[in-house]
Amino acid sequence: MHNWREAILNHFVPNVSKLTLVADPDSLMTEEKLTIELRWRGFDLIEFNDPVEFRYAYESKYRSSWDRGEHTDLVVILRLQDTELDSLPYDLLQAGRRLSFNLGQLFPNLSYPVIENLDRSLLDAIFEAQKQFTPERMGDNATMDFILRHVFAIDPVLIKNNVDLMRTLLRIHYNKWRLPDILNDRLVHVLKEQGNFQSWPLDEVLKDEEAFFAFIQERWPVFLESRHRTSAGPNTTGEDTSLYPKSEGALQYPGPEALPFDHHDIRVYIDNLFIEGRLRPIRAPGIHISADSWVQSGIIEETANDNERIERLFPIVENEMPGAEARHSDWTAFAMKWAELSALIVSGGSEEYRKRLHDTGDKINHAFAQWLLAHYAGMINLPPASPAMLHQVPRRLGREMEESKEKRVALVVVDGLSLDQWVTVRQVLQQQGMDLLMRESAVFAWIPTLTSVSRQAIFSGKPPLYFPASIYSTNKEDKLWRQFWESSGCSRMDIVYQRGMGDGDAQEKLESVIDPDTTRAVGLVVDKIDKIMHGMQLGAAGMHGQIKQWCEKGFLGSMIEYLLSCGFDVWMTSDHGNIECYGKGRPSEGVIAETSGKRSRIYSTSEFRSQVAAEFDFAHEWPQVGLPSDFFPLVAGGRDAFVKHGDCIVGHGGIAIEEVIVPLVKFERKERNG
Repeated sequence: MHNWREAILNHFVPNVSKLTLVADPDSLMTEEKLTIELRWRGFDLIEFNDPVEFRYAYESKYRSSWDRGEHTDLVVILRLQDTELDSLPYDLLQAGRRLSFNLGQLFPNLSYPVIENLDRSLLDAIFEAQKQFTPERMGDNATMDFILRHVFAIDPVLIKNNVDLMRTLLRIHYNKWRLPDILNDRLVHVLKEQGNFQSWPLDEVLKDEEAFFAFIQERWPVFLESRHRTSAGPNTTGEDTSLYPKSEGALQYPGPEALPFDHHDIRVYIDNLFIEGRLRPIRAPGIHISADSWVQSGIIEETANDNERIERLFPIVENEMPGAEARHSDWTAFAMKWAELSALIVSGGSEEYRKRLHDTGDKINHAFAQWLLAHYAGMINLPPASPAMLHQVPRRLGREMEESKEKRVALVVVDGLSLDQWVTVRQVLQQQGMDLLMRESAVFAWIPTLTSVSRQAIFSGKPPLYFPASIYSTNKEDKLWRQFWESSGCSRMDIVYQRGMGDGDAQEKLESVIDPDTTRAVGLVVDKIDKIMHGMQLGAAGMHGQIKQWCEKGFLGSMIEYLLSCGFDVWMTSDHGNIECYGKGRPSEGVIAETSGKRSRIYSTSEFRSQVAAEFDFAHEWPQVGLPSDFFPLVAGGRDAFVKHGDCIVGHGGIAIEEVIVPLVKFERKERNG
């Protein structure tokens, strides 16, 4: 076999059985690339989680088609062992064939408890290593060492000094490798056994990307001061060049104060981390660095502007754009770099940079649209441990709640906040001096990127298929949010939903709806940015300017601070982003469109949609992936819009990367030593 998927795909030949029941305890069937291949072969996949929801989808979409004599290959996925399939409804058991797949069948010589803890995206590399090295039967430790060595190219035995360790940590975190806890624990154990890194906070800096970057951020001033002393000799000017406090416990993280930043294997990472915004340059008065030094990227000069950073970021995004076979995580990682560049240019770049940004963005969005058409359906049923889509976010929070009965969660949905605008918001929060640790990631919004579609998916924890009656409104969000948490075991009295927030005294507004002692699940809608967007006449630059002004007034920061003080785990996301776009003409179609947006239009039949699509070559007839049966979107791509020719607007509803990939941030308080 070329890859592990073939062992599963060999069982799926179209038109063999209209219904296939699959016991899938290890979530193999929902792996991204396998899902895409199955859909390409004509198979529809649906998970059996909630019996009522499943019955609705099964009867409305598939059973009715079969009764009309139409053939559809349906695969029902159950996270059960094969022996548990008998618990399914009788009519399913009678109509369907049964299959079962698990990791033990695919990796018979590796430890099952280890393999089942790994992200499914790693299975390709493990399968390839298994083919190449044909390991004997292995226990837990041997399996973990095998994976570290042959999948991640990490051999703990070869990590001997601080340079080796820094290089390894930078490779892990810069590339956003998701080492599961079981591998992290193994690596920490072996490193500690060697005895070379006793002072390092290995548990934190290995397992936690934000902790690692905070660790090296606070040691950057130490490096600059040491480098200055070495090059300048004794300070005879009386000038104070101290960049960090010398008091005991001044450093947040224990460990060596001096790190080997200037080693050639290390500085290439550090340079990029400053350029990409994952490390923050510092002011260094009295310390003079030559203009051509790599160290310049980590220093704020009084006369400096952002042009050098822009020049460095452009080739990064131009060279790292994901290809046709990329995973969703490749696009989210790329989108965060694109957002950094966009925020820099939109907030103050030259007209030349703006044109280059638009030209590059057009290429990106063309490739992104093609990738979405092929891969979007493969994300819907991914496990929620690391959410890929917005409806998986509350499921992630629900899992955390299940693990601890003391857990309390708050989800803040900032309506309309794009990823590049989050960069602006983040900068303001940092400048306001709040001692916040912000764990940043990104997720995919629902397409079409309309508030009524994507925001309801957040609060319901479900694809839009399951709320057809309210698909054109947001009035059921309160009910959907409460239903989700009640089904997760919360009392109705312990659930809060509030929308229309964004101005005034945040703490006062929250105190009126939250009981700090009993409330366990809070859902909040901050709609200020969406209001700014719909009234915007100054384009993307005006958006960033007004968002910055609003954020500086302190409402968002105060909201986050209050929720943290009440003991909530605080998460923030957005239902969709927005993009500056230009009119290509408005359809003259009377009343046949259910929704007539500037970036998307919704029709009740595919025939109506096709009539309009024939006149507008920039529009995409978006497939009905996870959508109600009478919901047919026509969405704009790139920077095009269904408005008067030449008009410039800021809009949403389409499939540009700026609209589809949105921020997901977890806020925590920094805890300092002492």
